[in-house]
Amino acid sequence: MNNDYLIAVVDDDENIRTLIQAYLHKENYRTIGLANAEDAWSLHRISPPSMWVMDIMLPGMDGYELCKRIRNEGEVPIIMISAKDNEVDKILGLELGSDDYLVKPFSPRELVARIKRQLERWIRITGAGEKAVVSDVATPRIDAGELQLMLEERRAIWRGEEVDLTSKEFTMLKVLAEHPNRAFTRDELLSFVWGEDYFGSDRAVDHLIKRIRKKIEELPIESVWGHGYRMRTDRSEA
Repeated sequence: MNNDYLIAVVDDDENIRTLIQAYLHKENYRTIGLANAEDAWSLHRISPPSMWVMDIMLPGMDGYELCKRIRNEGEVPIIMISAKDNEVDKILGLELGSDDYLVKPFSPRELVARIKRQLERWIRITGAGEKAVVSDVATPRIDAGELQLMLEERRAIWRGEEVDLTSKEFTMLKVLAEHPNRAFTRDELLSFVWGEDYFGSDRAVDHLIKRIRKKIEELPIESVWGHGYRMRTDRSEA
């Protein structure tokens, strides 16, 4: 049910906020409107919504910084809206973690369609909204050297210590660990992690790998120059 999801609309233009919220209410989504990024960040810390629609040009903290902060803590869908239509601005927004980018002026119906698509993808990736199934079957697990991935629990263990990963970070590790030593192209990783209909830059892959490497510094993910990435499990110990 759409009313299970709360969508936060962050824009300092009250008319735009009201218009977006009105169209979302017609689709039975719950919404909350915010005029600045500081209030939005407070909401995220206290009671995070199911999805964000945010402008880039905001008073005080801008949308880029807000997106970066939210993305560093989770994979909730983010759509950026902006009057900036330069390719550089779009790429920057996508690299910082937004899932979609829409240029003003835009059709509210198109925005609603993109919101639906992003929520459906998020539900598919995370299993949000699905009821837990009790089973006596042992939890599937992937072992890749010193890394273990508990698939049903979506837990990652590195050298015996659990690592806190976002949904996309976990999915990226799952793809690489399931096929050790295979070199994946950036386009392949985009398709596996973001979905085949993702239109953003393949540099989003580099940004995600950078985040994973920061959390697990000695993880053997190698860059394959001009191609993409692979996880090595065949390296001999020194």
